[in-house]
Amino acid sequence: MIDENRLVTTFLDLIKIDSPSDEEEAVAQHVIPILQELNFTIQRDSHGNLIASEPGDNPLMLSAHMDTVEPGRGINPSIEDGRIVTDGTTILGGDCKAGMASILEGLTSLQSEGIERRPVQVVFTRGEEIGLVGATNLDYSMLKATHAVVFDGNGPVNHITGSSPTYMKFDVTVHGRAAHAGVEPEKGLSSIRIASEIIQDLPQGRLDEETTFNVGLIQGGTVRNAVPPETSFGGEFRSMNTETIDLLKMQVTETLDKFRTKYSEANIDESFEVMFRMYNLDPEETIAKISTGTMEAMGLVPNIKPSGGGTDANVMRLHGIESVVVGMATNEMHTVKEFVVISDLVEAATFCANLIKKD
Repeated sequence: MIDENRLVTTFLDLIKIDSPSDEEEAVAQHVIPILQELNFTIQRDSHGNLIASEPGDNPLMLSAHMDTVEPGRGINPSIEDGRIVTDGTTILGGDCKAGMASILEGLTSLQSEGIERRPVQVVFTRGEEIGLVGATNLDYSMLKATHAVVFDGNGPVNHITGSSPTYMKFDVTVHGRAAHAGVEPEKGLSSIRIASEIIQDLPQGRLDEETTFNVGLIQGGTVRNAVPPETSFGGEFRSMNTETIDLLKMQVTETLDKFRTKYSEANIDESFEVMFRMYNLDPEETIAKISTGTMEAMGLVPNIKPSGGGTDANVMRLHGIESVVVGMATNEMHTVKEFVVISDLVEAATFCANLIKKD
């Protein structure tokens, strides 16, 4: 039986530990003794991902990530009308600590009641929020599991990610020419102006049902009274269509070439990197059938729908691990309005426990 008070306490303890991407170690050290109390053997790979294993064949992987986005320091949560909320100055950290708490409570509840379960391997990754870095650098030779349930979806646990896009990031640096802005501005070449013209020429927002484009970072200039010699900006585009990804990359390149011609004295450098690749969940996959069957036995209706975001499952699937992403009770992720519905959190932990119970 899921202990709601214990579950909420576990979640609150986790979110009060600052863990922006690349600063997850305090969270790892917090959960290690909990997992050891559950009789797991703890290993860390060279990247710092946490892998908890136990004896037994054909374990099921339960996974979530330890990092959060900014602003995520000094989180001050409260409970209001059955929801765990922030004070409005930070994110809550439900993404993905609601997933971590659900896994820990699911395991703890079965152990406390002496209920037999199937073997499990728990994987808590680093750096998910900065491009699935932890999953990309995960030492897959340390894994015995070939099937995984990733607790990293939006909304209640029966919200299953049916598809996820390919994500391409790009970075552009414009090199202009410095000059004193008040004395001889004509000798300068403003990198900020060139960068702003490029950005204005690029697509923005939702381009179609399955494609988005965004410029989210910009940095340039040194002082107010100097023509800025260097400006950098970064962006991303995502699509469920691989041909669209190729076309958008070509469009960005052609736009940069256009401004290389217009501003021949400037230098414009660019780089592209695929951060994760798309997938479509087959409802007939073993892990999908196990997950939906568990939900149906709980009286839940599986709701399989596409997502514009990526999770560690995108990478794990490329490594041959059948993975399904389920909801973890958090809403309004990546915003200061983020909240977790306590009844949904209990349901996620209940699903986890039922998923790994022995038939």
